[in-house]
Amino acid sequence: MPTDLELRERILQYACEVFLTRGFSKVTIDEIASNLGISKKTLYKFYPSKEELLRASLHSMMRSAGWELERIISSERPFVEKLATAMITMGKYISRIRRESIVDLQRFAPALWKELDKFRQQQILSRISTMIAQARDEKIFRPEVNEQVLINMLVSSIQGIVNPEVLSRHSFSAEEAALSIFTIVFEGALTDSARNEFHFFDKPTEFV
Repeated sequence: MPTDLELRERILQYACEVFLTRGFSKVTIDEIASNLGISKKTLYKFYPSKEELLRASLHSMMRSAGWELERIISSERPFVEKLATAMITMGKYISRIRRESIVDLQRFAPALWKELDKFRQQQILSRISTMIAQARDEKIFRPEVNEQVLINMLVSSIQGIVNPEVLSRHSFSAEEAALSIFTIVFEGALTDSARNEFHFFDKPTEFV
C-alpha cells in the first residue's frame, strides 16, 4: 500500500497532466479518481474540491520547475551548456500546457491562471532572458539576436508541434520533435565559436 505522501504525489502528478492537456472544466473528480484506481472519498481526503486539487497540482509543478532551473543555473557547467539545458527545461514545462487549456484556465480559474502566468513570466522566462542577454554580452549569441523573439520562437514552435494532435499524424516522437526545434532555434542564434563549443557536450535527451 502506498503511503499518504506517495498517494498525494501520484494524485498531483496525474491531475496536473490532465488539467494542463485537457482543461480544468473538461476533467471531473470522478474521472481522476477512477483513472487513479481510488475512491472519490480518498481523493477528497487530500483535496476537498477540484479547485483545491488544481491549485495544489499547479503549485507542485511550479516548485519543480523552479528548483530544476535553479539547479541548472547554479551548477558548475560551462555557460553554453547551462543555457542550452535551461532552455530545454523551459521547453519541457511549456510543452505540457496546451493552448486550449490556457483559454480554459483563463475562463474557469482566472486567479490560478494569473498565478501560473506570473510564475512563467517572472521565474522562468525572465531567468532565460537574463541568461540570453549575458550570452549576447559574452559573444555567445550573435549581436542581432533579440532574446524575447528567440524565446517566443521556441515557445510557439513547441506548443505548435509537441502536442498529441500533431504527433499522431507523424512518425517522430515528442522528444525528437522538441530536440529538433531546440537545435534549429538555438544553434541559429550562436556565434561560430560558441556553436563549436555547443557541439562539444552531449545535448540533454530527456525533454518531455
